[in-house]
Amino acid sequence: MWLSPALLLLILPGYSIAAKITGPTTVNGSERGSLTVQCAYGSGWETYLKWWCQGADWNYCNILVKTNGSEQEVKKNRVSIRDNQKNHMFTVTMENLKRDDADSYWCGTERPGIDLGVKVQVTINPGTQTAVPEWTTTTASLDFTAAATQKTSSPLTRSPLKSTHFLFLFLLELPLLLSMLGTVLWVNRPQRRS
Repeated sequence: MWLSPALLLLILPGYSIAAKITGPTTVNGSERGSLTVQCAYGSGWETYLKWWCQGADWNYCNILVKTNGSEQEVKKNRVSIRDNQKNHMFTVTMENLKRDDADSYWCGTERPGIDLGVKVQVTINPGTQTAVPEWTTTTASLDFTAAATQKTSSPLTRSPLKSTHFLFLFLLELPLLLSMLGTVLWVNRPQRRS
C-alpha cells in the first residue's frame, strides 16, 4: 500500500504508545503541614520525566519540580518528587504548606509532542483534616496531534496549537504527505495514446 510510508511519518514523533495517567482530583492539606500526591502512569513511560506544575491553565502552569529520568528524589524549595518506575507511580510532597499554596496543580509526564497530565485541586485548611482523594484518569490514544483524549474532569493535554509537533506536522509533514500523494496520482494517471 502506497500510503504506509506517509502514515509512518505521522507516527514518528512518539505517538505509537498509548499512555495513561491517574491521580487524585482533590487533596487537602493543613497549614504548616505537608501533603503527598501520588500519580500513576502506564507501562512504557518509566524513564520519561515526570513533573508537578502549579496553575489552573495547563498551557501556562509553572513547573515546580521535575524528575531527572531516574528514581532519585528531586527537591526544589518546599516541593519534592520521586518516581517509582517499578510500580509506575510518582510521588509529590509539598512541605511547610501556606494558605496561598491552595491552587490547581497538574501531575504530568513529559513525552514527545504533547505532555500528558491530570489536574489536582489542592486546598489548604487551618485544621488537620485530610480528605480521601477522588481519582481521575485520562487516556491518550494513537493520534498524530494527540489532541483526542478522554477526560473526566478538565482539559488534560496542552493546546495542540502551541505544540512543536503540531507546527512540525503542518509545516513539514503535511506538505510532504500532500506532495507524495500528488506524485503517486501523477505517476498513475491515464496515458494518452497517439
